[in-house]
Amino acid sequence: MPLRIHVLQHEPFEGIGSMAPRLAALGAEIRTTRLYEDPALPASSDADLLIAMGGSMSVNDEARLPWLRPEKRFVRAAIDAGTAVLGVCLGAQLIADALGARVTRNPVPEIGWFPVEGVPPPAGVDAFRFPDRFRAFHWHGETFALPPGAIHLARSAHCAHQAFQFGPRVIGLQFHLETTPDSAQALMEGCADELIPGVPTIQSAEAIRSSAQYEEIDALMGAVLAYLLRPGH
Repeated sequence: MPLRIHVLQHEPFEGIGSMAPRLAALGAEIRTTRLYEDPALPASSDADLLIAMGGSMSVNDEARLPWLRPEKRFVRAAIDAGTAVLGVCLGAQLIADALGARVTRNPVPEIGWFPVEGVPPPAGVDAFRFPDRFRAFHWHGETFALPPGAIHLARSAHCAHQAFQFGPRVIGLQFHLETTPDSAQALMEGCADELIPGVPTIQSAEAIRSSAQYEEIDALMGAVLAYLLRPGH
C-alpha cells in the first residue's frame, strides 16, 4: 500500500515546498484539504502522516474563522490515533493548541533567515535531535507554549519555543524547513505587507533572497520526514 499523506493547507501560497518531491520519490499519495477554499474535513484521518502547514491567520481566530475548531479536533484525533503529525508554523501552533497549550504573540516578529539552536532531548528519550546551531527560514508573529508532556527541541534568540515533539510521532516546527526559492517568493508576494522596513527581526525581500540556505534546510527537512516515517513507529 502506498504511503498516504494528508496535508492541511491554509493559504494558496503556503504549500509543502521541498516536501513534495521527497514524498513523491517515496511513491506517496498526497491528499490536500485546502481550508481557504473548502474547510470540510473527513470524519477522521486515515493517513500515515498528517501535515499541517502555515497561514497568516491565528489559531485564536475562531470567531472569524469557525472552521478552526473542527480542524483542531481533527488534529487532536489524529494524534490520539497514533498518526504521525508534522506541524509547520501555524500548523505547529494548531498542534500546541490542540494539546492544551496557549498560542500568543511572540515578543517580536521573525521574518527571514535567522539562527536556531537545537535543544538536546533528555538522555534516553526517543526524540529528534536538531544540530546545535543552524539557520532556518522564519515567518511568524506568534509563538506556542510547550504542550504538557512535550519535549523542547529548538529555540532562537527571539523565540524561546521554535520546535517541540510530543510522543514519538508528533513534531511541531515554528520555522520553515520546507522553503524553496519558489515558495519563498510566493510567501513574500502573499504577505508583502508584513515586510515592514526598519524592524531588526524582519528582513527585506532582497535580504531574504541573498541570505537563503535552501540546501541546508532541505537536508534537515528530509531528516525530520525520515524520523516521522520510520518503519514500526
